[in-house]
Amino acid sequence: AVVSTQSTGNHDGEFLATGDKGGRVVIFQKDLGAKGEYSVYSTFQSHEPQFDYLKSLEIEEKINEIQWLKRQNNNLFLLSTNDKTIKLWKISERRYRLDGFNLFDEYGTQRDPRSINSLRIPHLVPVNEFTVEATPKKLYDKAHMYHINSISLNSDDETYLSADDLRINLWHLDSINECYNVVDIKPANMEELTEVITAAKFHPMHCYHFVYSSSKGTIRLCDMRARALCDQHAKLFEEPEDSTTRSFFSEIISSISDVKFSSCGRYMVSRDYLTVKLWDLNMDSKPIETYNVHEYLRSKLCSLYENDCIFDKFEVVWGGTSDSILTGSYNNFFRIFDRTNNRDACFEASRESAKPRTQLKHCKVGVGPKRRKDEISVEMLDFNHKILHAHWHPKENVIAVAATNNLYLFTGK
Repeated sequence: AVVSTQSTGNHDGEFLATGDKGGRVVIFQKDLGAKGEYSVYSTFQSHEPQFDYLKSLEIEEKINEIQWLKRQNNNLFLLSTNDKTIKLWKISERRYRLDGFNLFDEYGTQRDPRSINSLRIPHLVPVNEFTVEATPKKLYDKAHMYHINSISLNSDDETYLSADDLRINLWHLDSINECYNVVDIKPANMEELTEVITAAKFHPMHCYHFVYSSSKGTIRLCDMRARALCDQHAKLFEEPEDSTTRSFFSEIISSISDVKFSSCGRYMVSRDYLTVKLWDLNMDSKPIETYNVHEYLRSKLCSLYENDCIFDKFEVVWGGTSDSILTGSYNNFFRIFDRTNNRDACFEASRESAKPRTQLKHCKVGVGPKRRKDEISVEMLDFNHKILHAHWHPKENVIAVAATNNLYLFTGK
């Protein structure tokens, strides 16, 4: 199975969740006293394959996104979604078992009623090894005609967004029977469709603000205080197009695959095919910072279009203090941009680099016939191995990157 969703950590970084194409969710727990080391905590089947008989469509079990809810007690809660159905899961530990039944012995077999001489009161007995149970609590479905691409929990911890290609819905966690449509860009005539929604995210502090990105390279900030249906945006973030560099692929590579707010809520970062852009919410005319992820692929866009790699959706994540940005690339490369020192570094996620206490080496890609000894040729890149999803620990210098069917964890000094 291929890890198909981002490695999502809960709010204190103690737990890490991944989802795969088989509909499974694997939760890892941080080992006490060990930096950057996690062990498997629980594995459960979140989604099963389904068939839509009205549309004659098979609905894959593949997990598209996972969102942790803030922890309120000893139990964990998370939202997981495939293309059509969102589920709320409760993850709990069973540390006790019931004992002292009258009609059954400790092994569960029925006792002879004639042998019962006294009345016993059942009580809880601690067990040596606890078990972890995953229980589905809510099922949110039948609200999206198109494939769900993102879900985002609100700062009020009561509502969340779910977005597909043309609509964004607002849900209350307690209500499974209704949701509110807050964005609808579906035209009356589908032949007039010019863009689709690619991601939607709530503001980390203001429960009435959210943004959504589009395939045209724009980000719209919406204010739910202004109107119930947010078809009219409050702000539009768009970089002016350079007409001198326009080509057949311009619109494809400008499509935004992911957008994230910084922890302070002042900035947001977006990822398109070739670049990462940093935006200030107070300035919508242009990004304040732009980082090239793999500019060396610009000359390969034609072949990338032919093998469909140009449509890959790369995720971008903030570092814990929002001073760094992490995103993936091909050949299992991932790139970290240090905003404070204005530097960037490219590393490779592999079994050799993931060995304990192995220091990562910088990777460089050479373009042209002449290249240095430590550079890899752009012609030698493996486009079947790519890092689409990643996560950065909210408090520590620990990152997780998902590469094909492997999850790699790296710690910084």
